[in-house]
Amino acid sequence: MRPRMMMWRRAHGAGCGCGSAQHEHHHYSDPGWEGGGPFGVRRPLRFLSWKLGLEEPQIAELAAILDELKTERAQAAVDERRALSGFAEVMAAERFDPAKAGEAAGTRTKSAERVQQQVVRALERIHALLTSEQRSRFAYLIRSGALGL
Repeated sequence: MRPRMMMWRRAHGAGCGCGSAQHEHHHYSDPGWEGGGPFGVRRPLRFLSWKLGLEEPQIAELAAILDELKTERAQAAVDERRALSGFAEVMAAERFDPAKAGEAAGTRTKSAERVQQQVVRALERIHALLTSEQRSRFAYLIRSGALGL
């Protein structure tokens, strides 16, 4: 945890009497918040809620969308390990088996296709969820690289 976040927690901990939503923007004053979540940031729901100014019903729906995307990406990671294991088995065998190598490569390809389909579905649902102004902000986050897909 970064020092500024620790100071914020001390100042605005459970006993401060303020709602965490009132101070949520402090989480993002730390330049290290970017990272590797489903949309290229460590905490995509908080980040998008803050950047887009989402209302509570929008946040709940966005949470469901991001959860489904996270699940699909986790499955893709499992498929990647399965494909690598298949490649290793092919290499460890006495004779190279092109069919098994192709099967392992196919696992990787199918998994990537499923993730891309899920990303498109997520974007479609997010588009329907957001107002015109919020969609413009979302598009800017994608273009600027602040939000990775």
